Amino acid sequence: MEGDSDRVYVVLTTKHHEGFTNWGSPVSWNWNSMDTGPHRDLVGELGEALRESNLRYGLYHSLMEWFNPLYLADKQSEFKTQTFILKKMMPELYDLVLKYKPDLIWSDGDWEAPDSYWNSTSFLAWLYNDSPVKDTVVVNDRWGRGCSCRHGGFYNCADKYRPGTLPDHKWEMCSSLDRLSWGYRSNMSLAEVMDEMSMIEELVQTVSLGGNYLLNVGPTKEGVIAPIFQERLLALGRWLDTNGEAIYESQPWRVQMENTTDTVWYTSKGPVVFAIFLLWPRDSVLHLSSPIPSPDTQVTLLGFAGTLQWQKHPGEGMLITLPYMLPSPLPPQSGWTVKLEGVSCVGVELLQKGRTMCV
Repeated sequence: MEGDSDRVYVVLTTKHHEGFTNWGSPVSWNWNSMDTGPHRDLVGELGEALRESNLRYGLYHSLMEWFNPLYLADKQSEFKTQTFILKKMMPELYDLVLKYKPDLIWSDGDWEAPDSYWNSTSFLAWLYNDSPVKDTVVVNDRWGRGCSCRHGGFYNCADKYRPGTLPDHKWEMCSSLDRLSWGYRSNMSLAEVMDEMSMIEELVQTVSLGGNYLLNVGPTKEGVIAPIFQERLLALGRWLDTNGEAIYESQPWRVQMENTTDTVWYTSKGPVVFAIFLLWPRDSVLHLSSPIPSPDTQVTLLGFAGTLQWQKHPGEGMLITLPYMLPSPLPPQSGWTVKLEGVSCVGVELLQKGRTMCV
């Protein structure tokens, strides 16, 4: 994904529900990555490496802790006390922001208590008004029971959430290469790992509906990403090397999906429309019913040189003649992109930064 690093962010789990912190938390004595285990500041080291590569850095942080006696005591009081918040959770959250200055905070573990227990509004007011990242940071929507999909810089709504239609708020689809777990499992089988086609389908559908795609990998206890996960991530990177023009900095088009099939999805950049088709048509002729072609319309296939022949469909849309593909004993890849320039607009929507979108 070279050349697109500023549009990519990496999120590290600084602390999950069991309470172990991957940095030297001052309020998690002997239960952190400096005092035990690797004896290293994993949050700090990864942050330095990412920023050297010009990648955005996000920090996942669980508000709750399953086994912490302070939290369990607050829970026993029906969250009328806030001992855990004042002595453990908030000091750590402030420490993360002040020490590592994240670009994104991915909050989780909020569902058992309201935002008033977590002191979410007080923290967010400080974050956006007085913190060292107040002008750049973004957050998700997990800051208290009932907050999800209602309040937040961007919405997660639920794990692996897929909206049926174009949302009116920025959102993120959070998925995992291991279909059954977010953390590493030594007993994971190959059938339980997302294949290349599934990754590309999720990415394309998410971006067509205006979302960001966050793909989770659970490393081993030694901090190693399993070879099968490496293979999947590299495959997705190769696909983006060819088709990234239709993904990065794109906007939803007036139509997100062809009304005749769920295997053709659209994105756009200004007047340019991209049609991403997940299955190669048997006769190598792609029918797109949604674009309105004009005499000046030009069609190209990303990754292939030259323009493609097309003609108006007798009903609506256009028929595009795709390049001949040599037969191969290998399984076909998933996802190709045709770039449409000069299609007619039925309206023009003004976007931020002076850009326009052909709709």
